[in-house]
Amino acid sequence: MGDHTETVDLDYNPAQISYEELLALFWKGHDPTTNTTNQYMSAIFYHDSEQKALAEKSMEEQQKHMARKIATKILPATEFFEAENYHQKYLLRQQFKLFDTLGLEGQSLIRSYAAARLNGFVGKYGTVEQFEKESKEMGLSQSQITQVKRVLAASP
Repeated sequence: MGDHTETVDLDYNPAQISYEELLALFWKGHDPTTNTTNQYMSAIFYHDSEQKALAEKSMEEQQKHMARKIATKILPATEFFEAENYHQKYLLRQQFKLFDTLGLEGQSLIRSYAAARLNGFVGKYGTVEQFEKESKEMGLSQSQITQVKRVLAASP
């Protein structure tokens, strides 16, 4: 296992969402004051000096609203290792029938925009209305669309 940090490598389109907006989502998505091991630490990995400056500025702003000291680390991005295949799109994999119909494995699963979006939707990170808007762009069958809507409509 070794010394590692579990993280995500996020590709984004700055024409659709800014780096600052991504940072705001990062801060909203967890408790940045929790001290943990390197494996589960709160961290922002930057790729250039502009990202570093924006991350530091966003952390300073967040600290103003926190009673406890923020433990998040801001570090340079280094080599990224993908998780084992069975960890990829974990929430989507739990929807066995839907997952099997996608026919994705390995790099095609990792790189699939549709699989990434479906993973979020079946994890209830989105609404039926949002899914309906996006489903047309994903190339899904009517059966697949129905399965995702059923998951989204189910009680938590």
